[in-house]
Amino acid sequence: MKALLVPIGNSRGVRLPKPLIEQCGLADEIDLDVQDGTILIRAPRIRPRAGWMDAFARMAHEGDDKLAESHFPSTQWDKDEWEWK
Repeated sequence: MKALLVPIGNSRGVRLPKPLIEQCGLADEIDLDVQDGTILIRAPRIRPRAGWMDAFARMAHEGDDKLAESHFPSTQWDKDEWEWK
């Protein structure tokens, strides 16, 4: 299939036919990459844990990485009834 590059401001773009968009599961955001002189267009990879390391580092720096139990005194029930296995 051939397509034309069309002017878009100072850039140029390609119009993708609707069937190709649907077949690839593309939405509003895409990932672009170049490999061996070929432009790859694909749906974004899901990164569910992106940014976690930075968040943990901030928590540690602020002293907010302690277990919740350290904020609450144990009760008599905890001492008598709680059993670790």
